[in-house]
Amino acid sequence: MFANALRKGIKEVYGVQSGVKWPNDIVVDWKKLAGILIETKISGPELAYAIVGIGLNVNLTAEQLPTGATSIFLAKKKRFRLEKTLSSILTVLERHYETLRDENAVVGDWWKHCAHRMKPVIIETANRKICGKCVGVNPDGSIAIQTEQGNVTVPDGLPCFNTRGLFSEFQTTMTMKELSKELGDLREKSEEGGGKDKIEDQHSKGKMTARERIVALVDSASFVEMDKFVVHQTADFGMAEKKILGDGVVTGYGKIDGRTVYLFSHDFTVFGGSLGEMFAKKVTKIMDLALKTGVPVIGINDSGGARIQEGVVSLGGYAEIFFRNVLASGVIPQISAVMGPCAGGAVYSPAMTDFTIMVDKTSYMFITGPDVIKAVLNQDVDFEELGGARLHNTKSGVAHFFAQNEQEGFQQIRKLLSFIPSNNTEDPPRAKAKPPIGDKSELNNVLPDNPDKAYDIRDVITRIVDGSELFEIQPLWAQNIVIGLARLNGYSIGIVANQPKVNAGTLDIDSSVKAARFVRFCDAFNIPILTLVDVPGFLPGIDQEHDGIIRHGSKLLYAYCEASVPKLTVIVRKAYGGAYDVLGSKHIRADVNLAWPSAEIAVMGPDAAINIIFRNEIAKAKDATTEKRKLIKEYREKFSNPYIAAGRGYVDDVIEPSETREVLIRYLESVRTKREARPPRKHGNIPL
Repeated sequence: MFANALRKGIKEVYGVQSGVKWPNDIVVDWKKLAGILIETKISGPELAYAIVGIGLNVNLTAEQLPTGATSIFLAKKKRFRLEKTLSSILTVLERHYETLRDENAVVGDWWKHCAHRMKPVIIETANRKICGKCVGVNPDGSIAIQTEQGNVTVPDGLPCFNTRGLFSEFQTTMTMKELSKELGDLREKSEEGGGKDKIEDQHSKGKMTARERIVALVDSASFVEMDKFVVHQTADFGMAEKKILGDGVVTGYGKIDGRTVYLFSHDFTVFGGSLGEMFAKKVTKIMDLALKTGVPVIGINDSGGARIQEGVVSLGGYAEIFFRNVLASGVIPQISAVMGPCAGGAVYSPAMTDFTIMVDKTSYMFITGPDVIKAVLNQDVDFEELGGARLHNTKSGVAHFFAQNEQEGFQQIRKLLSFIPSNNTEDPPRAKAKPPIGDKSELNNVLPDNPDKAYDIRDVITRIVDGSELFEIQPLWAQNIVIGLARLNGYSIGIVANQPKVNAGTLDIDSSVKAARFVRFCDAFNIPILTLVDVPGFLPGIDQEHDGIIRHGSKLLYAYCEASVPKLTVIVRKAYGGAYDVLGSKHIRADVNLAWPSAEIAVMGPDAAINIIFRNEIAKAKDATTEKRKLIKEYREKFSNPYIAAGRGYVDDVIEPSETREVLIRYLESVRTKREARPPRKHGNIPL
């Protein structure tokens, strides 16, 4: 009775959730917080008196406590005034003592909060040891033990728990069959997540569960789960009674096309997928193993953010993940699949990974949600408009792939991994070479006769690469440049190509950033870069200048200069001004520079050049239009061609369009083993 009252008093006064351990201890997470000492004197049939003593650890630190003990200070992370709290707890004890006089209520409440309820236990009495499972407590305070010989009632003794029940060196008498059954039950329970109702709710939103997602992504029966028995270590806000195996994230490793990958998948059915201390430790363990073994890490995000009940500990968990994102950057591929909410600080981990996949209508990423924006700025916006999959694939550039559903997203991940190596010390996997669809002579007719007329650069790419297959990255954002992965004679290559059908293929802020990050990824993972150039220059305009085209454009220049992988460039048509320098020119150490006969390499286009050079002549001419047309023709014949650059060695060869694939294959074979030394340094200072 007194143990019950003390437990309730501790909860009410300090807010600490505790349990009782037979016969007279109060514990928090199996660590002793308090004990009760009782001295009685019997006079005939009556109780003469009873003296009750309470031993309560209040402000002691871990160093001051014995092993296996805790204190109010350690549980709440703050100190308490002993004289003030003593009177408070005595008042609470008195109140609860009066409410717990019902014998059955006392027994029921004690058993409900019993720390070793249905746990293996060894009781040491004066003359023997009793081994078994604690199955009940009686009104007289004796404990019921289930042994191999049957149930035994023990009136007093010293309880010791085995390592599974926590505190002891003794072994249990459970048979291996019982142990195996218990293990099976725990495994089954760990796979239940937040329960049937929450799983059904997840399905009703068109979303898979954490484990279903992993199964859909990896090779059949290849996933091995780790840390499925981990639970949170929080006692505040009633969390001590809400421990779910796995703690809201499924972690482990599996295979994709026979290659090992490490994975973590947020389980939204458990605490809304919120991240706490143990959740973060599970994720960082996986990331550390991926780094040690040199294999990709894939994160499937579906989380409500930091677990509020754990406070700063959860924020620290995020920072541990962010730090590992940086450690792994350029060492192993990192892929994020956002398949639910991802808000606040949580968004920075996917943002620092190499590729992000988002699913239409179910994926959201934002720093501050619609409610906060409404409260602070009085602006109305919904989740989709603020941070939906389409928004981040078309406007912000945060995402790289747009999937109609989760299954399509997993197919994109599998396809992506087929082009890239497992780590930065390996070469990308080679596939069997396949010729492009159609006849190679079709390339001779792709370009319009009018040099100012647009066309689709994909019509060039698909007539060069293996099987006419281009795995395009960020196809919906900054569409004036095309980036993607393909194969040439079975070797993986990264492609950067101006797109004349969008803004004439000019370079602007978004296209510069898009291409720069892709070039750096290819360089980090030993993927040769093929650049197809048809660029009239950087996009002019007040907005571009004010928004920092100088700074952002220089990112692309920096990326190309920094890249030491094989770099092959084909000038298809226009290569004007500074954009010629930036896009894999010989001057920034491209290895192979080719040009089609249609190439125009100049400071600027003929129209602009004539207007500057011959301004006076045109103004004085009787027929300005005819004079300008004549001057443009002469300028184009003299300067807008590949032969002046070829004459200076800036272009290695001028080739027929139909020869492009064969010539590139030969050159790639010759430079594939390229090694390039650079000056030693800690790191460069890219103009971020």
